[in-house]
Order: sequence, then C-alpha cells, then structure tokens
Amino acid sequence: MNNPDNNQFISQRLHSLDALRGFDMFWILGADELLHKIAEQSQSPFWQGLAHQFKHVKWDGFRIYDLIFPLFLFLAGVSTPFSIGRSLEQGKSKAELVKKVVQRGLTLVILGIIYNEGLELKPIAEIRFSSVLGRIGIAYMLANIIYLYTKERAQIIWFASLLIGYWLILKFTSAPGFPMGDLSEPGNFASYVDRSILPGRLSRGIHDTVGFFNNIPAISTALAGILTGIFLKKQQYNGLEKVKWMVYAGIASLIIAQIWNLDFPINKNMWSSSFVMQTTGLSLLLLALFYYIMDVKGYQKWAFFFQVIGMNSILIYLSGHFIDWDYTNNALFTWLFQIFGESYSVCLSVVCVILIKWVFLRFLYDKKVFLRV
Repeated sequence: MNNPDNNQFISQRLHSLDALRGFDMFWILGADELLHKIAEQSQSPFWQGLAHQFKHVKWDGFRIYDLIFPLFLFLAGVSTPFSIGRSLEQGKSKAELVKKVVQRGLTLVILGIIYNEGLELKPIAEIRFSSVLGRIGIAYMLANIIYLYTKERAQIIWFASLLIGYWLILKFTSAPGFPMGDLSEPGNFASYVDRSILPGRLSRGIHDTVGFFNNIPAISTALAGILTGIFLKKQQYNGLEKVKWMVYAGIASLIIAQIWNLDFPINKNMWSSSFVMQTTGLSLLLLALFYYIMDVKGYQKWAFFFQVIGMNSILIYLSGHFIDWDYTNNALFTWLFQIFGESYSVCLSVVCVILIKWVFLRFLYDKKVFLRV
C-alpha cells in the first residue's frame, strides 16, 4: 500500500482505462449477484435471459460473464506503454524494469495462492496453486518482457505465433488414450500437462480453469492490450481516428474468432485461440466506447463511480476472503430489510453490499491509498 500524489497518478493514465477496469470489476463486486436475484424474484424472461449471460460456460461456448477476466488482463496490457513505457522514456534500464515486472508477476502468483487458500497451512497436495491472479501475473510478466525487448512488429508476430502455436499443439496432440486433437475436458493436451506437472489440486480434479499450459495464449491477451496501448500513445492519429481503428480491429478480431471457432472452439477453460480473438475483439470495442466518451468527448464525471473501483481493483477482489461484507451489511441495514419485507430485501441486500464496498473504496481513494502490485 502506498500514498502517491493522486492528481499526478491519475493524470498519467487514460481516464477510460480506470473507468473500464472499474466497470469490469463492478460485475464481480456484486452486480452479477444482483441480476440473479432480480431474475429469481421477478421470474421475468428478460431478467432470466440477462442473468443467464452472467454464468460461466462449463466448456465450449461463450457468455458475457466469460469476458470479465480476459478484459482485465487486456487492460493490464493497455497500461504497460503508459507505465513501463514512461519509465523507459525517463531513462530507466530494461534490466531494472524486468526485475520490477518479475517481482509484480510473482507477487500476483503468491496473492493468488493466498486467495485460494487463505493463510492456512496445508499439505502441498491440498493446495491449489493456479489462480486468476496467478494467470494475470504470469501473462503480464511474460508479455511485458516481450514488450521491453522487442519492437512493435515483433510483438505482433509474438501475438500471432503464440495463438497459432497453441492451436497446432492441441490439434496434433491429446491426453494418452484419446484421439489426436481431442478437445474434451479429459482429452485435451493442456489439461493433461496440468495433471502431469502441477503440484497440489486442480479446480476440477482433471482440469484447472486457469491451468499452467494455457498461460501460453493468455500472454497473447496481454500482448493485444500492449499493442493497443502503443497505438493509443501514437501522436499521428487524433482521438476519433484511434476510436475508428479500435472498432475496425475489434470487428476483425470477432470475425476471425467465429471462423477459428469452427475448428478450435471458443473455450474459456482452455483459453483457446478463438477465445482470445473473441475477447480481444469485445475488449477493443468496449475500450473504443469508453475512450470516445471520456478521452475524446471529455465526458468523465459520469464514470467516477467506476473509476473509484478501477483504482483499487485487486484490493477489492482480494477483500472478499478477508472482510465479512455480509456481516457489515446486516449490522447496518437489517432494519431497512425488515421495513421492505423479504421479497424486496433479497435484492436490496445485494445493493447495500455493493454500496458498502464502494464507500470503502471511496474512502481509500480520497485518502490516496492504492494497492499497487
């Protein structure tokens, strides 16, 4: 935790970047649960259909909820040219920056294990080492090393090569006893590698939803963000032109994803190459929208709610394992739930938890306290 000068810290970032990150985190802050509660109470086909989009697909396929994680990783990449790139411009050596990047990556891996297991001491066989934060750490670390030691054209080659290479590996291999190219949960090569080399337990026994081998294409997700950040820093394009090119690139990525899906299904759990293109396309379109509204047109006040969340996104993600938000909610608002009755209080309770978390983040924001890994 540190106390940077808030105005200087924010001015060095895209306004849209923190707002979109906050919008992304808003859904796992409690907004997803609110949708499910509304659907449950109303029994409305509209709300049930919308809530259905906020459940992860078990294997092949895609729902909006599957975008949250890769969007966060993409945005971490977008910030790289504005943070690491600025450090290079200020004369810091690549070796010094690599050390900093590796420290950040390993810290996220450790935080991910703590998120899975808390601070309880367990036998290695019972520990889950893979995690969402671990994937962000590994992909961020390796993508940033590529950024530091290669030019933009080479980064594009890395992006494509990792996706194509991963696709070919899974296409021409499989777990023992399965036909070549088997992409089922027990039969795909990535899950087999994880079962063979990862210590501890996997989230699904035979497969981990954020395993080790499929960090390969996740690096491309981070690289897509880095390439976008490089483009946004270019002076030869005005803001509107940048928006247009992000929209074009987003649409092209979605088209490639649908074509690739015919041979390599869109699959979050394998982090398939088509999944990377699908989520990169959607991430580009969302960033283009936020960038246009906030950085081109200058409408920024409306997004303050999301910016507060985005500035401490990792902290609020970790907080659920260390802070009993429901206890605080019941202590403060039981009287309110009693007034509104059971049918309304189910949804109202979720709204109150979201507001409590936001007020907590706003307090830290005002005090200029940010968890920066």
